[in-house]
Amino acid sequence: MHSSLVGSARAAVPLYAVAPSGLRKFLAGRGRREAACLKASGFAAKEHELRLVPAASGKLAFAVLGLGAGSDPLALARFAERLPAGTYRYEMLPVPAELATLAWMLGTYRFARYRGQPKAPPRLVVPAGIDAEELSRIAGGVFLARDLINTPANDMGPAELAEAARGVAGRHGAKFSETVGAALVKQNYPLIDAVGRGSARPPRLIDLSWGNPRAPKLTLVGKGVCFDSGGLDLKSTANMALMKKDMGGAAVCLALAELVMGAKLAVRLRVLIPAVENSVSGAAYRPADVFRSRKGLTVEIGNTDAEGRLVLADALAEADGEAPDLLIDVATLTGAARTATGFELPPFFTDDEALAADLMKVSAATHDPLWRLPLWRGYESTLSSSVADLTNLPDYSYAGAITAALFLNRFVTDAKSWVHFDIAAWTDRPKPGRPRGAEATALRAIYAVLKQRYGK
Repeated sequence: MHSSLVGSARAAVPLYAVAPSGLRKFLAGRGRREAACLKASGFAAKEHELRLVPAASGKLAFAVLGLGAGSDPLALARFAERLPAGTYRYEMLPVPAELATLAWMLGTYRFARYRGQPKAPPRLVVPAGIDAEELSRIAGGVFLARDLINTPANDMGPAELAEAARGVAGRHGAKFSETVGAALVKQNYPLIDAVGRGSARPPRLIDLSWGNPRAPKLTLVGKGVCFDSGGLDLKSTANMALMKKDMGGAAVCLALAELVMGAKLAVRLRVLIPAVENSVSGAAYRPADVFRSRKGLTVEIGNTDAEGRLVLADALAEADGEAPDLLIDVATLTGAARTATGFELPPFFTDDEALAADLMKVSAATHDPLWRLPLWRGYESTLSSSVADLTNLPDYSYAGAITAALFLNRFVTDAKSWVHFDIAAWTDRPKPGRPRGAEATALRAIYAVLKQRYGK
């Protein structure tokens, strides 16, 4: 169970959450002195407004959080973010107890690797009737992904990402292997080698497997570009500033693997992560180069800053060769996706109508937003090259997220079902439980679908 949760406690301080419409009734139910205290403080139940109300003894009598319009399902995370050390209990909940408890745990997240030890978080008495272990597992997955993404590239290169994957494998008895450096060419992963060879840190393909070989095959492919300079098509300073997060897809896939194995879902799980650094050097790949991919398709390099789809192409071809029942790839792939739906609403692409419906349904139920965009085949021609089978720079100025998805889809032919997530892996507008910085985008929704399909 998460360290911020306790099974029971004496004299836990009650927590209330109130919308403006219910404020008068709430005040009427408090003691005269406490109601007067709240009124004197100007408490109006505005969104994220928190008040600590003392008892006559000077101890804390209760805390109350304003909900405003009540549009934020994770608003109760503000309690864990702002309350002093102590033990608390929910007294009045505007959302289901499971969501309220998850919000509390998400509110305790701190990335403290480069700072002093954070203060011990306040603790919450677990509400009756919920599965605290499962909720703790989910929060732990979110924190794992956030920690990996928040770690700067000097401490999170391809080798370090591989060690993180090895750690996940070790915790669950999974098999771990990696193909590194020159071995990528020998074992026919030419696009992963091409993107990563410009860096002094060798590229690699990370491979993790777990579960009963006779169970349904679930394969996760995560983009692991540990830093993206843009290569010879160098990014601007502003566009390079957040590129430590370009391995966010890999981080989410490792977190998903942690959840799947921890919950012992009935699958044969495989995780493939092409881990590279896209750097500038004499060995770097160039615009107009042509490479034959693992699948056999030749690819002309139109832009070295469209590297994510290249490393994913080889990994997807490897995954597809096993004809998995479900193939999921997760990647911080295009700025076009951010332009289309923003940081908070990641798009996904699939031709599997049942899977798309399940994803949209659990997205709403878990309050982990997703939005389906079309694999519009009318844009296939934009991938044409005059010298190769296709180019990584579509001949079209629009629909960049769609054309990138179509590029990836060219490397998936045998999987029974495939879905691609184009995520931000970053929170640009902080909210309760979602501080500015790394985010495990789409993790909770994808896990909910997997648990629904493969849970015992």
